[in-house]
Amino acid sequence: MKVSIAIGGAASGRQRDFEAQVDFVVEAEKLGVDTVWTAEAWGHDAIAPLAFVAARTNRIRLGTGIMQISARTPSMTAMTALTMAAISGDRFILGLGVSGPQVVEGLQGRPFAGPLTRLKETIEIIRMALAGEKLEYQGKYHELPLPGGEGKALRLAQPGNTNIPIYLATLGPASLEYTGAAADGWLGTSFTPEHADAHLAYIRAGAEAAGRSLADVNIQVGGTVAIGNDLAALVEPLKAGMAFQLGAMGSAKTNFYNDAYRRGGFDDAAAKVQQLWVAGKRDQAAEAVPDEMIVQANLLGDAAMVTERVRRYRDAGVDTLRVGPVGTTLDERLEVLGQVMDIVNAVDAE
Repeated sequence: MKVSIAIGGAASGRQRDFEAQVDFVVEAEKLGVDTVWTAEAWGHDAIAPLAFVAARTNRIRLGTGIMQISARTPSMTAMTALTMAAISGDRFILGLGVSGPQVVEGLQGRPFAGPLTRLKETIEIIRMALAGEKLEYQGKYHELPLPGGEGKALRLAQPGNTNIPIYLATLGPASLEYTGAAADGWLGTSFTPEHADAHLAYIRAGAEAAGRSLADVNIQVGGTVAIGNDLAALVEPLKAGMAFQLGAMGSAKTNFYNDAYRRGGFDDAAAKVQQLWVAGKRDQAAEAVPDEMIVQANLLGDAAMVTERVRRYRDAGVDTLRVGPVGTTLDERLEVLGQVMDIVNAVDAE
């Protein structure tokens, strides 16, 4: 099992925060971490930080976790992927996702309707571009060249590169099946190893329908890592973030994260937390998050407990454990990350 980390996200972009994130990645590479993912949400974009990190590192793989398909045209996404692969020595992974209606329609000003069809069309155009083909495409939401104008079908000037992996962050059943059929990897969230089939069963079905197997899809999931003897004290600070995910990551009508936890054994709790959040009762929403939900979705406790959690992820079929080590300073985060690396290596050696 490999280990990956992430930087960026919705709260990224604070003044003088970036250099500390870069230092974290540089030191993580020394510890043997396989991949760093950069999120964008509504903070830092995913690419500029990754390009900077590429210049400061030598081995660690560099992935977008994720680029929003609504924020860029498919051709620009392909151009960016080819550029990142070129400047990083082919360490780049293209991670894509549809985001949600609040971001897509509120921030990007794009329609959210038909997200899976939009994702499929985007990837088909990207693969054409990466293969060096002329971009001539007729889909429901994308058409190249634009009809009735002066444009013509073009191919990118950069040399093709079909070896760039494409990972997808998907959560709905149909989208998970598409991930199994078409993607090189899955960037999973709302996942617990106790209910792995709430996600992996769909990926497996999609892969097999396309003549592949689940082993053809790199499964990357994980959670926050905090090591200590007082489990309750480690659980409590994570409840507000879980309540935000269940209540605010999407609209009251469309929340893929909430739906995924409902499939994964927390139907009543997920519904209650969302109801409280939407009603503006955020403190009560956090209080309504069950301890067990936090425990199952993360790696918390003393070294023995975290080791057992790593085993559960391994046994569930996770290829790469994506971890967020807790700490108030860089040294504290690296200390936890180092312990996780030792635990993963020990579990691998069993």
